Amino acid sequence: MKKGQVLTGIVEKVDFPNKGLVYTEEGNCVVKNVLPGQKVTFIVQKKRNGRAEGRLLKVEENSPLEQKSPCPHFGECGGCAYQSLPYQEQCKIKEMQVKKLLEGALAAQSEAWVFEGIKESPVKTGYRNKMEFSFGDSYKDGPLALGMHKRGSFYDIVTVKDCQIVDEDYRRILGFTRDYFEGESFYHRLKHTGYLRHLLVRKAVKTGEILIALVTTSQRENEETLLDEWKNKLLNLNLTGKVAGILHVVNNSVADVVQSDHTDILYGQDYFYEELLGLKFKISLFSFFQTNSLGAEVLYETAREYIGDGVSLGKDGKPEKIVFDLYSGTGTIAQLMAPAAKKVIGVEIVEEAVEAARRNAELNGLHNCEFIAGDVLKVLDEIEEKPDMIILDPPRDGIHPKALKKIIGYGIDKLVYISCKPTSLARDLEVFLANGYVAERAVAVDQFPWTANVETVCLLSKSQSETAIDV
Repeated sequence: MKKGQVLTGIVEKVDFPNKGLVYTEEGNCVVKNVLPGQKVTFIVQKKRNGRAEGRLLKVEENSPLEQKSPCPHFGECGGCAYQSLPYQEQCKIKEMQVKKLLEGALAAQSEAWVFEGIKESPVKTGYRNKMEFSFGDSYKDGPLALGMHKRGSFYDIVTVKDCQIVDEDYRRILGFTRDYFEGESFYHRLKHTGYLRHLLVRKAVKTGEILIALVTTSQRENEETLLDEWKNKLLNLNLTGKVAGILHVVNNSVADVVQSDHTDILYGQDYFYEELLGLKFKISLFSFFQTNSLGAEVLYETAREYIGDGVSLGKDGKPEKIVFDLYSGTGTIAQLMAPAAKKVIGVEIVEEAVEAARRNAELNGLHNCEFIAGDVLKVLDEIEEKPDMIILDPPRDGIHPKALKKIIGYGIDKLVYISCKPTSLARDLEVFLANGYVAERAVAVDQFPWTANVETVCLLSKSQSETAIDV
């Protein structure tokens, strides 16, 4: 097998994240965006230390597992990986991937642990409560497009007017907005010129409230009339939800990121409300919030179950435990734990998320929650209280090694680790194991149907037989 060689083979399996192992007579090669059982043609791009990586050129034969995709954009749009697989087959792949990673990470553990499979998402389509659509064109100098990036492309955009992971309101807002701005310029990522950048839509599942934001540069004169008419026509769309706010966000950054240099409220307010497990949350445009509201309830109920009586009552019948919620986001987990704890301390590096967490705790009448803005690595040195329980919900890259050392240094009996990237979890578990912890149980939770992503919850406890060593 040589670099540049074009080969055909069968996909034996798919490892996280969406890396297919393709068997050929010349050897095995890792190829992304394939499915188990497919016959594919690919080009070898890398060959190093006996490991080859390739790029998919064509699916020659479908997998026996595949069905007709419910989404007409599948294959062209880069947003989903498993649209042509029945939902149960998607879950089997994710369950296998997580189980394999955890078994590898916990191979040195002598104590028994339990992998509890995968919990399905309560809803399979129309589940997302947030979408960021990009303006562009589907080919060079083509007509205006609004949607998702084409698979494997940084520049080309697919107008996903029939996207199946959002509900009809998103599709109507997207379709109308694309048609309305026909003829307007979009921001070119190389030239750094143009007007339209992104359309953000957020919708609460429980309340039905919708927040809509148009992100542009400041490179267009006399935009007031244009935006005012867009707003008025949006408000006249036949939507099942209720528009809570329409915003105009100005972003002149050269980077292809969604951020605000300045935001104007064109209608209503710059926030909306969502409800999870009996609690109410005020969410702004850029607030972090789980993108599958009903799936988040399954995730957080699972975490609460894993915590169990780790926050038991004292002799006076009152909660006596101090809980640290590290990487707390908008404080969802902290607030769910608050009734069973003496105090919950949340730490989050994004200041806006911390402010939202404080507002939400007040909104829910929870006065034993404290939220601190800052890097977990630094903030842990400043907190005087010592935790009785720690809940970890880090970003995709996992926990910083130095922060992990400090967390382990508390020496507490139990921790719950919630991970949105099982490879990062597997890496961190090896460190926990080397420092006197063992895994008791773990479960995958599917929050992202049709995609290759999956959440994992793992309960760790202090080993009775291991002697801790330095990280």
